[in-house]
Amino acid sequence: MQPYTYLLVNFLTVIICFIASFDKRILFNRFFLTYLKASFVAAVPFIAWDVWFTKIGVWWFDTNYTTGVVILGLPLEEWLFFFCIPFACVFTYYSLDKFFNLNWTNKFSLFLTWLTIVVGLGVALIFHDKIYPFVTGLVAAGTLFYLYYIAKVDWIGKASFAFFVLLPGFFMVNGVLTGTGIDSPIVNYNPEQILNIRMLTIPIEDAVYGYAQFLIVVYLFKRFMPSKYKNI
Repeated sequence: MQPYTYLLVNFLTVIICFIASFDKRILFNRFFLTYLKASFVAAVPFIAWDVWFTKIGVWWFDTNYTTGVVILGLPLEEWLFFFCIPFACVFTYYSLDKFFNLNWTNKFSLFLTWLTIVVGLGVALIFHDKIYPFVTGLVAAGTLFYLYYIAKVDWIGKASFAFFVLLPGFFMVNGVLTGTGIDSPIVNYNPEQILNIRMLTIPIEDAVYGYAQFLIVVYLFKRFMPSKYKNI
């Protein structure tokens, strides 16, 4: 089981959502191609970021928990991460939006935007010598600025609420990856390059990283959505 641990994390994250996609009340399977395009475009900068950070030793992987297939310094399972985890996130966002009226959450969009911008830039400025919080703070701030002021999307509050709903899953998945419930972490972090503030075993930067990634994939998913489905 151990060499397949990371692969199993990816599989268990995606399988229930994948099966539920074919439910007649949801029919998310209609958007598989749309999702693949969105996740691929979003994955390009995040994988480049991952490759870079792995190369300079910000984080590294315990290959005892992987199958041993490595591409550009990343385990195959890490590549799959950028498609499996966002799938579950976008599916959850789509389902919540379909079955519940969450428009009230968008009243908080401006507040969430400026909170992220101020905190993100503040962390980047104060901890400019620690590359993970520095880059993550800039990316999160830039993402919210772009979505609210340039793309002018009207769903930041709604997506942020969905991310909050997803937090238990985030703690389970990232918890295992960072060492919860297993002998040693699958993903290890250089303590000199992070804030060393952890939620259980998870560096706090991971939550901000995940939030920015989630918003970008949702944005691209909506952009690539076929016009006949825009109002669904």
